[in-house]
Amino acid sequence: MLTALSAGALLALGLAPTQAAAAPAVPSYLSQEAVFGSPGNGWAQVERYLDGTSGFTQEQYPSDGRGDQDGARVGYFGGVKRPFSGRFLLYSAQGWNTAAGTPVLLVHGANDNADRAWANPGETGNCGASGCPSTGMAQALAASGHRVFAIGFAHKQGDNLMQAQAVGDAIAVIKARTGAAQVDVVAWSKGEVAARSYVSSVKPGWGRAYAGDVRRLVTLGGPNGGLDYTYAHGWAFSLATWPACGGTANAPSPHLYMTCYGTYTAQPCLGVLPTGGYDCFPGQRQLLARWDGPYGLDATMQDWWTTYYGGQGYYTSGQGIQAAIDAGSLIKPLQQAGVPVGVPTYLLAGGSADIPGILNEGRGPSDGLVLTASALDTTGIAKVGGTALLGGLNHMELAWAPAAVSQVTAWLA
Repeated sequence: MLTALSAGALLALGLAPTQAAAAPAVPSYLSQEAVFGSPGNGWAQVERYLDGTSGFTQEQYPSDGRGDQDGARVGYFGGVKRPFSGRFLLYSAQGWNTAAGTPVLLVHGANDNADRAWANPGETGNCGASGCPSTGMAQALAASGHRVFAIGFAHKQGDNLMQAQAVGDAIAVIKARTGAAQVDVVAWSKGEVAARSYVSSVKPGWGRAYAGDVRRLVTLGGPNGGLDYTYAHGWAFSLATWPACGGTANAPSPHLYMTCYGTYTAQPCLGVLPTGGYDCFPGQRQLLARWDGPYGLDATMQDWWTTYYGGQGYYTSGQGIQAAIDAGSLIKPLQQAGVPVGVPTYLLAGGSADIPGILNEGRGPSDGLVLTASALDTTGIAKVGGTALLGGLNHMELAWAPAAVSQVTAWLA
């Protein structure tokens, strides 16, 4: 009988998934705006959707373009480098319509995209290793028989609560496409907070609650216990971001003012805290938690005390980490809300603080960015499916290295 076939089988026969009585419909608040066939990087297609729910906003971007969409993503977003945050991309890997089993949704991290994170780790030349592969987690999972999808967010450092709603949207589309009742979610780095916000129903007042449609949640280097990396190393992080000092990184600064080449300058858009009407990095503020108790601070760096605790330093001035936490960190709310017992959660951490080209987190065991204790923090997780520490991998490698792929594949089996 026609209704006994999965949506994937129907598509393989050339029939529309809407002909399957068991397949749910795409929610009415979602509009498919564009479809891109044969997009490269091993994907079968990329689609752009718009969530018409009131509440999504046009988030702010740094004026110098460092946070803009780039590469193929500009085309996917219709030529718009600074998309509206109600829009998202849904990538489908090869075999999405012919493979069997629970579909997998991959959720990328900060300052990244689904192409580089999951399909072509060497796209930008920085994959965390001296040599970068041309394929990644997406192709590996697809080759092992999974129906693989990935989400692409409009804002590279965006509000995790809006991105959590987009994760729910992507899952709704995948369910309609495949006929599956649930989806496995693999979330890396900052993407873990968006994914966890979704399954924990931590949401804005206008948002939708968790729909009970995640079978398993896998986190890769996720800041489950939060992070304070931006604040813990004095002015070093600001040197990489502050334009007056030559910084170009698309990342927030813990400071509001900084002296560069003898000139005291302000960059309110680059601050972690909303300042003067600017708020370009809301997603990073939501990741914050203090680790100065167990690990102290990097006292070798200039202005290390005032950077973390706030005040006027020799070269810099800022409000400190606690003010930023109070302005909207999601770590405690997520731990208090808890991951439902019906969502077994798996935590993968790296133990090699050797990411090329950045100041690696060395105050305690880490993957170079996220402290191991944070990545493996199970507070609020009702059912821990498993934890693993891959000591030879750094934060970047957790998304593509064979050992990480093997562990994820085992957890999804």
